[in-house]
Amino acid sequence: MPPAPRRFLPATASLRALEALDRLGSATAAAAELNLTQGAVSRQLKSLEDQLGVALVLRQGRRLTLTPEAADYAASVREALQTITRASLRLTVNPAGGALALAILPTFGMRWLVPRLPDFARRHPEVAINLTTRMRPFSFASEPFDAAIFFGDGSWPGTGMMKLRDESLVAVAAPSLLERAAPRAPRDLLRLPLLHIETRPRAWAGWFAAHGVAVEAVAGAVYDQYATITQAALHGLGVALLPDYLTDQDLATGRLRRAWGGPTPLPGAYYLVWPEARARHGALAAFRDWLATQTGDDDRLPR
Repeated sequence: MPPAPRRFLPATASLRALEALDRLGSATAAAAELNLTQGAVSRQLKSLEDQLGVALVLRQGRRLTLTPEAADYAASVREALQTITRASLRLTVNPAGGALALAILPTFGMRWLVPRLPDFARRHPEVAINLTTRMRPFSFASEPFDAAIFFGDGSWPGTGMMKLRDESLVAVAAPSLLERAAPRAPRDLLRLPLLHIETRPRAWAGWFAAHGVAVEAVAGAVYDQYATITQAALHGLGVALLPDYLTDQDLATGRLRRAWGGPTPLPGAYYLVWPEARARHGALAAFRDWLATQTGDDDRLPR
């Protein structure tokens, strides 16, 4: 493919000024981030307009705003700059084998993935894995990740994916809470305070349905992470639905008890997800092939 005409390859400084103005909303903020004066930012934008032959900025006194078309252009520029940044980071951090920027769920990542990573490091010392936690789905186009480990139903458009394991939830509580009001049937749990995890708003309704109890809504306190909801359950604040891989240790020591029944499979699973455009990336391919050897619902977590 022949190189693009010079006109369509603006200077990085001008593109950064455009992207910063779009993202931050003012020339003052853009100048502060780029360590420039407002005048310098304005000159970079004027240079970009002259090169492209298109008006990009609406000027009202000292106030600068982008035209709608320029805002769309800035979004594409942002993606390109992030791609360059990721490539530079990989080359700088690990020039021999590359790096993998991986987004993980905090609890699953720390309890399921991280204990296994020493094995990957022994097998692939040339690959550096950079971990960042993310709680909710995101766009690979707007986040600098090569892949993510996430929970869902397997529908993430524009991606490849590999299922890691299903999830079964266990209703658990502190012994002191259950001694005060011992449930004799699944429905009896409705008389106890029920704790909810923010990322699974329908978990309790699904659990009750699996045990033959129809409920429309289940009230209770909401927590944003499994680490905090586990602590709430340990301190007797209510009954929590926790993934079975999180409950083994506390059940074995008696700090928690099953409120009713055993592990209950519910919809959803943990997946490794990656953008289709990066499917052949060397570090990702090595990690994906290794991770395929670690999956299975019956495996035991390293302790």
